[in-house]
Amino acid sequence: MYRVFETLDALVTVVEEARGLPMTATCVVPRGDVLDLLDELREALPGELDDAQDVLDHRDELMSTAERRADEVTEQADQDADKLLGDARAEAERLVTQASAEAEQLVGRARHEAERTIADARAQHQDLVERARVEAERLTETGRANYEHAVAEGRAEQARLVAQTEVVQAAHIESGRVIDAGEREADRLRAECDHYIESSLSSFEDTLTRTLQTVQRGRGHRGARRDLSGRPEQTGPRDRIGADLLD
Repeated sequence: MYRVFETLDALVTVVEEARGLPMTATCVVPRGDVLDLLDELREALPGELDDAQDVLDHRDELMSTAERRADEVTEQADQDADKLLGDARAEAERLVTQASAEAEQLVGRARHEAERTIADARAQHQDLVERARVEAERLTETGRANYEHAVAEGRAEQARLVAQTEVVQAAHIESGRVIDAGEREADRLRAECDHYIESSLSSFEDTLTRTLQTVQRGRGHRGARRDLSGRPEQTGPRDRIGADLLD
């Protein structure tokens, strides 16, 4: 069959490469080449035709054989599939049963662990609650004691501050009284001092006045004596003092 195709390809090549006639669709082909190719084609076709006829003659048989083989393969495949399906179903059921058993075991273990955990948590909760209650009572007692102590200290401090306030008020009152008394005493002393100074100055003024009068009279007597004798009288200090005393 392959030889026939080769011969036909060569014949087509000869026709395609043939020289064409101008203004026409015909061509000039080498007769010898074309005849040789046709002879080869004639020689090749009977054997290929016989083979093709044999194939056509055995087609039905081949189709029957192929169908029987296909049916056998399909039946075997169905059997194998049913067997595999049964095996898979059995394995799946086994795995489901095993998984269910393992799940039941895990659920039982989880339930037991959860119950134990809950029991431990409740025990810890009770312990913590008891500790918290004891600590709250202790803190309450401590807070009450601290409160009472703070209240007592506050009251003592309040009493002390009140006492200090009373003392301070009394001190302010006493200081005001002392200051007022001091100011009154200072005014009295100032008035007495002014009166003393005034009286002393007045007495000193009188003494000075009398002394000036005595001096003036003494001068007048000495002038009169100087006029009578024509010279001044010789007198000593004692005479002058006596005259002053007599005057």
